[in-house]
Amino acid sequence: MNKISSDALTKIPRGVWVLGFVSLLMDISSEMIHSLLPLFMVTVLGASALTVGIIEGIAESTALLVKVFSGVLSDYLGKRKGLAVLGYALGALTKPMFALASGVGMVLSARFLDRIGKGIRGAPRDALLSEIAPAEIRGAAFGLRQSLDTVGAFVGPLLGVGLMLLWANDFRAVFWVALIPGLLSVALLVFGVQEPERTEAHKPVNPISRNNLERLGADYWWVVGIGAVFTLARFSEAFLVLRAAQGGIAIALVPLVMVAMNIVYAASAYPFGKLSDSMSHTKLLALGLAVLIAADLVLATDDSWPTVLLGVSLWGVHMGITQGLLARMVADATPADLRGTAYGFFNLMSGVAMLVASVLAGLLWDQFGASFTFYAGAVFCVIAALGLALRPTATR
Repeated sequence: MNKISSDALTKIPRGVWVLGFVSLLMDISSEMIHSLLPLFMVTVLGASALTVGIIEGIAESTALLVKVFSGVLSDYLGKRKGLAVLGYALGALTKPMFALASGVGMVLSARFLDRIGKGIRGAPRDALLSEIAPAEIRGAAFGLRQSLDTVGAFVGPLLGVGLMLLWANDFRAVFWVALIPGLLSVALLVFGVQEPERTEAHKPVNPISRNNLERLGADYWWVVGIGAVFTLARFSEAFLVLRAAQGGIAIALVPLVMVAMNIVYAASAYPFGKLSDSMSHTKLLALGLAVLIAADLVLATDDSWPTVLLGVSLWGVHMGITQGLLARMVADATPADLRGTAYGFFNLMSGVAMLVASVLAGLLWDQFGASFTFYAGAVFCVIAALGLALRPTATR
């Protein structure tokens, strides 16, 4: 197995590795802020859990909604890299806004603009990766990028914790430092990735014309639907941070819950991505759902540190199983010239689901408590399982 994995890694093109490290640096930048932001809003700015849920829902769904337009535009232009650079640059340049925020309105504006940047870069980057990676190792390529991305997602909170301890819980100073890896990610993308040359001259067409939308086909729209239901079952990770804070540990140490989740996520994303090149996608998705149900039930039990650690670790395994797999399934189900549009619509539906899930989680948290919120997440997992059972037999 190790030799097979090693052989697969050596076949992955340089551009995929570079895109992975671009994601890694931007995630360090973003997670240094996002791992502390719920606590910053609640303890410094006086926000409620519902406010946190609304801001997180608007922010994350904005990123996913914008991907529709950037994906369509990248198909129309026949170019992916320029839009990706624009999105990463916007994400980097919004970081100082968090350090300057004096109220939740400023935080909402910063999160909104930051996630617009994420939305602009997301679909073109995924389409670019699908064009760089050979089809036979596409699952491994998406898994590798997701794994490197997630390394950044646990390095960022670790840096945040260290700086919070060093600087006596100075949230704003940590937010300023987050600007540095963000700018480095933009530079690496500009100078380190070359867009593949097209074999024939590109003629601008309307990717969302009726004819082109019909070319996407039933298999693709099934992936869109099941991806949205999966997102509904997995609300914002801000609530994992709030659950950890209920255990009574020092504020500076709370972001370690995201470190734990992302270590597990990073370790599992590539192996499961590689596995998707040879295993039934439906079975892998079902496994991911089972793990998420287990995570929800564990997190609903109590807020002790060992219990929360187990719950978020299971959450990380679920992410490792499903996120790269769904991205690969979109690429497999769509023509190459419509992949930007395909990723855009996929993320549009996931964005709506993320907004609904995060606002609902905030309401349930405020009205009935944390345990009820996680039990509700398990119920949505069961709904997603029913969707898997209805999968068209013509697809994998």
